[in-house]
Amino acid sequence: MITTLLEGNRRFVAETFEKEKELFVELTRGQKPTVLWIGCSDSRVPVNTITQTKAGEVFVHRNVGNIVAANDWNLSAVLEFSINHLKIPDIVICGHYGCGGIQALDEENSDDKYIPIWLINAYKAKERVDEKLRALHIDIPHEQRMKLIVEENVRLQLEHLREYPFVRRAVEEGKLTLNGWVYDMGNGEIRIVATESAPKIGKGTCSIKIK
Repeated sequence: MITTLLEGNRRFVAETFEKEKELFVELTRGQKPTVLWIGCSDSRVPVNTITQTKAGEVFVHRNVGNIVAANDWNLSAVLEFSINHLKIPDIVICGHYGCGGIQALDEENSDDKYIPIWLINAYKAKERVDEKLRALHIDIPHEQRMKLIVEENVRLQLEHLREYPFVRRAVEEGKLTLNGWVYDMGNGEIRIVATESAPKIGKGTCSIKIK
């Protein structure tokens, strides 16, 4: 695979780079992305491919489960740089159906050490969906339940995002819009789950729609 990567780079230089050389030369002078993408590390969700964007258009942060954690200094620095320096007007948190991180929320006997600790930041999404399903006295297929948790996790991470004072301030001042999306690997489409730009936005509640 390493050889494949290097061969791919040679093709990129000979074909894409030469064809779009003016763009890449301009990018050496600086970047002006207009979106910060917080997505999952899953190899099946390539940001530029599914959004058909070019180099320099999207600032990207990815991790298992597209999670926003208050104790994640990596993400904290990305957010601070995006808002205070790049002046990015939109943040997208994008989950995806079939997410291994979300599926791992159901695992009780795992030998993993770090993944369960990380997923604590998403566990409330599972709790909200399961509580709602119990309250409605309905039983749905496992795959459908997982999709609901994926969607609820996006809403939950938007809440976590607003816990950053400088993010909340930028939203309240009308300088930043928060977007929650879910990518469907089955058909390639992105579904809008939530958009937050109003001065006052309440805590998220679990909304379940049985299709």
